[in-house]
Amino acid sequence: MTPWTHHGGQVAKARTTFGDGVTPWIDLSTGINPRQWPGVARLAIDWSRLPDASALTCLETTAARYFGADPACVLAVPGTEIGLRLLGGHLPRPVRYGWPSYGTHAEIAPDGVAVDGPDPGAGTLILANPNNPDGRITPAAALRAQLAAGWLVIDEAFADTDPRHSLAGAVREATPLIVLRSFGKFFGLAGVRLGFVIAPPELIATLRRHLGSWPVSAAAIAIGTAAYADSAWIEAERIRLAADAAALDQLLRAHGHIPIGACPLFRLIETADAQALFERLARRSILTRPFDYDPRWLRIGLPADAEALDRLDSALANG
Repeated sequence: MTPWTHHGGQVAKARTTFGDGVTPWIDLSTGINPRQWPGVARLAIDWSRLPDASALTCLETTAARYFGADPACVLAVPGTEIGLRLLGGHLPRPVRYGWPSYGTHAEIAPDGVAVDGPDPGAGTLILANPNNPDGRITPAAALRAQLAAGWLVIDEAFADTDPRHSLAGAVREATPLIVLRSFGKFFGLAGVRLGFVIAPPELIATLRRHLGSWPVSAAAIAIGTAAYADSAWIEAERIRLAADAAALDQLLRAHGHIPIGACPLFRLIETADAQALFERLARRSILTRPFDYDPRWLRIGLPADAEALDRLDSALANG
């Protein structure tokens, strides 16, 4: 495994390896919205106080409203990575997980079995929807079929771009369904480290005890509460992301690549030697994401603006 295939965002390591031929570096390796929610600068955060319990409840209630979920089923966690690892020991066996997808899904169930998409059966099935890295969306009907046989865990890290595919509102006390939602990807604020587990209340109570009194920071509470309530920005950003993804698709096709996926925050392409293309782009200070399990695949995140799109265009044209 090279340093670039484990996860994205390793710009400092890329600079050390490839230098600064063109600056600044453009990070297209993560699938995180390159435009941040703009309200952070307007917030007053009291860094001298511990997170307030009532403020945490307000965050979870606001997030539940945004997800269309029951607030009793919503738990704030310091990123969905932590949420997944907390869940690992509570999932009924056997465990199956969709592959290829997030490596953490396999890590939390070392005794699990990889499957290709929906696979109804006893125990637990873990899927990402939309999936990463191929952007595949699994229809809700196929997901619900699992609930008649066993537990379903859906990682909806990229669901904010099109909430019609979310099952967060289907989580109930007696339903064997767990949904994870990420804050940082859509809102462009991954450094806040905020996510949510949406699960039956009994499991939520168990996980809350594991997390203790202050599961997330005061900054995460303030930023998350305000951002989830900003419906005007959310709706406008969904439209803008779709338009930007269409522009990226057009650029990729112009260079002979077929864009794969339905999530507007990234596209997957197949090419004969993805590692060579990765290195060619990196020498022009553009970081993308290769995969050790498929040397043909390269995932390309959404450029932030016209200048970044032009630089990608030039780098793809000039080998």
